[in-house]
Amino acid sequence: MIFATLVAWVLTLTVHAQQVTLTNAIQIAQENSLDAKSARFSFLASYWTYRSFKAELLPSVNLGGGLMNYNRSLVEARNYDDGRLSYVSNNTLSNSLTLSVDQQIAATGGRVSLMSYLHRLDQFTYDETTYNSQPLRISYTQPLRAFNSLKWQKKTAPLEYEIAQKRYATALQEIAIRVTSLFFNVLFAQSNYLQSKATLADRETLYAMAQQRLELGTTTKSEVLQMELSVLNARVAEGSNRITLDDAKYNLFSYLRVTDYEASELVPPYNVPDLIVGMDDVLQKAIANSSHTEEQRLQMLKAEQTLAQAKANKGLQVTLSGELGFMQTAGTFAGAYRELLDNEIVGLTLRLPIFDWGVSRGRVRMAQAQLEVVRTQQEQTHQDYVQELRKKVMQFNAQPTQCRNAQRAQEIAEERYDIMRRRYEAGTVSVTDLNTALQEMTSAKTQYISQLNTFWTDYYGLQKSTLYDWTTNTDIRVDIEKAIREK
Repeated sequence: MIFATLVAWVLTLTVHAQQVTLTNAIQIAQENSLDAKSARFSFLASYWTYRSFKAELLPSVNLGGGLMNYNRSLVEARNYDDGRLSYVSNNTLSNSLTLSVDQQIAATGGRVSLMSYLHRLDQFTYDETTYNSQPLRISYTQPLRAFNSLKWQKKTAPLEYEIAQKRYATALQEIAIRVTSLFFNVLFAQSNYLQSKATLADRETLYAMAQQRLELGTTTKSEVLQMELSVLNARVAEGSNRITLDDAKYNLFSYLRVTDYEASELVPPYNVPDLIVGMDDVLQKAIANSSHTEEQRLQMLKAEQTLAQAKANKGLQVTLSGELGFMQTAGTFAGAYRELLDNEIVGLTLRLPIFDWGVSRGRVRMAQAQLEVVRTQQEQTHQDYVQELRKKVMQFNAQPTQCRNAQRAQEIAEERYDIMRRRYEAGTVSVTDLNTALQEMTSAKTQYISQLNTFWTDYYGLQKSTLYDWTTNTDIRVDIEKAIREK
């Protein structure tokens, strides 16, 4: 939908003057800007990382072996009767094939494998062929008291993926804030330019009127010169504002990655909703929707994981290994699969550090201390997070009133300037009084746009913090499937 809007907007822009709203610009930027693409690729990296982890939890089917391993050499041989060494000729061809199904056990950290194996050895010197088969072998390896990394990954990987989704949505809201800043930079420049054009046309008319009055003797030469000076100043201001507007437009549309924008004109977002948000509602939505809670939980899990690993690596390490299956050796392929023999292996491997100068104990103490540091920092971070949200809510709730006051001030300033202009035409006020009214009107328009800028910047900032659209009362979610499909 957004892409269709973008295409239609660009095509229309190339035909005639295009009025661009803030909502249009944000939609285009969230679809087409380099920041949007960077955010999407960053999310996709997290998505495929999570997909890879989930695949690790599933059984893997593996095929391996060695083919056409030819060996012609002299090999060392020992006579077991007298211990004498000699070298004999070796001329062999070896082929082997292994098919296995392997599964990691996340709950215990063990690994179970189901394997089928066949090996063929051709000894050309003796014109002899030997087959060694293991049609079925089940093996299991279980570390005891060892650190189970897969178990911890099952806790952290879903959190990391959830954080990635929310960060992607947050990044799109950051783009909205960035576009709002660029959009209002253009509005400021556009307002100044349009005002300077109107002022220039107005002053040229008044200057012509002043010259006629001078000829009639109803004004002074000083008044005419002052009016001429105001015309020249208006021309300079118009040229300067034109350059500023071009530069601001370039910054905005280059961010949107739209090239043909010369005929575009921005529409100020005057429709400020009379919106007051509740403090508790904002805190609830921010904690539920933003990545803040998940990020804190992930930090704690990482610290707890480090502590668990340090404790597991301390002291006795034991690994239990066992396998059960069948095997046979014969001179023919068929014989290697007849009258199979039992094959059982089981055993323990041990590792016990006798003395490590307190390294293991020090690592455990360090991990415990780091866990407490994380817990303390998170408490302070959460307090700061809540306080920052409270400030945003209080600032935002004051903006609708500020916008209405600024709008009324602009209307008053415009009306006053019209009155002063008519009085100047009637000859009852001076050029200085007219200039003062003009400055007040320009200042009021700038102030109004500034208040609009503050409102929409604060609104999108609040939307970013809560991932919630307060005008439609809906949670903000990104289209994951669409992000994955796009190239």
